[in-house]
Amino acid sequence: MKITGIETRVVNAEMRNWVFVKVLTDEPELHGWGEATLEWKTRAVVGAVEDLAPLIVGRDPRDIEQAVRVMRKQSFWRLGAIGMSAISGIEMALWDILGKHFGVPVWRLLGGKVRDKVGVYTHLGLGDMRAVYETMETDPLVERAHAVVEKGYRAFKAVFIPYTHYHAPLPNVDKVARLMEALRKAVGPEIEIMVDFHGRPASVAAALAYIDALAPSRPMFVEEPLPPGDTAGLKALAARTSVPLATGERLVERAEFVELLSAGAVSIIQPDICHCGGLSEAKKIASHAEAVGVGVAPHNPLGPIAGVAALHFAVSTPNHVIQEEMVGAVPWYFDVVKGPIRMVDGFWQVPEAPGLGIEVDEAACARHPFAPEVLHTQNAVMPDGTVVDW
Repeated sequence: MKITGIETRVVNAEMRNWVFVKVLTDEPELHGWGEATLEWKTRAVVGAVEDLAPLIVGRDPRDIEQAVRVMRKQSFWRLGAIGMSAISGIEMALWDILGKHFGVPVWRLLGGKVRDKVGVYTHLGLGDMRAVYETMETDPLVERAHAVVEKGYRAFKAVFIPYTHYHAPLPNVDKVARLMEALRKAVGPEIEIMVDFHGRPASVAAALAYIDALAPSRPMFVEEPLPPGDTAGLKALAARTSVPLATGERLVERAEFVELLSAGAVSIIQPDICHCGGLSEAKKIASHAEAVGVGVAPHNPLGPIAGVAALHFAVSTPNHVIQEEMVGAVPWYFDVVKGPIRMVDGFWQVPEAPGLGIEVDEAACARHPFAPEVLHTQNAVMPDGTVVDW
């Protein structure tokens, strides 16, 4: 069997352009799909897929480890988030091909089943951009939390840490405490609440002020309390709080995760399968985490193929904790990709179809062509004009 071509399909979903990757083979009707979505870098990722394709066209798609090694080593330059996202989409598609070739679901090839269902969480508004990033007052926050719970979810994540520089003003800290207290009172102790800091605090002191404000309401974890790469800062935070810390969505190299894990800086790591190199690399990262007693909760606010890949990863990974999803990002989320995602009482069910178990409706994809993403990041400006982390 040989790879005969690699193509991309771009699907605009308002805040994101989903980048679907299709790997073709010389066997009739046998192809695979992956996803390489990277916000605000769509055309760069599509170009990277085109640049990488000649390295593996003509190779056997079943030799997944070798294909990834070729793309990384024979590219010469370190690939960064753009190149690693391109590799991730291609690699996912190779697993889809392998599963279809053997007639088994991908999770079976990743080591088999370690759980019977997968716990998931969503965002306020089920992923609607404005609900996720612009719910900063008590009444709409509580209303949207109730709506998520009524949909059957047993956990959700909220983003209500304000844009912050090196100092967390007391009124902001007090407001965060009130918002979290209102959420916990609204949904009770049975529902898990995660709070995404988005790396907004620029200092340990600022992050700690917000974490202390959240602590009485017992969040499941706080995500990205500091900008990515600040391992020393995370270690200092971990020493001063009992609230579990999570990070990793913007790390793309396994070595970055090894450094983080070696420092004992977090309780949960969050690799994004669409950015870290694909399913094989995510499994290796998870194994490193398991060895030091750290759980894995993969980042996944992306498109439907990414969601299905995360499902297969979760079914087969022992230290998987909970899975992020955003199936409400757009009303037509399930129209472009028919797949095995089915939630029952807050849990995704285990898929049984061969490969990833998806069918991509390319005509439906074409109805949502590329468009520049909403630059919501431009809102991250302090009152004095200082640009900060979104």
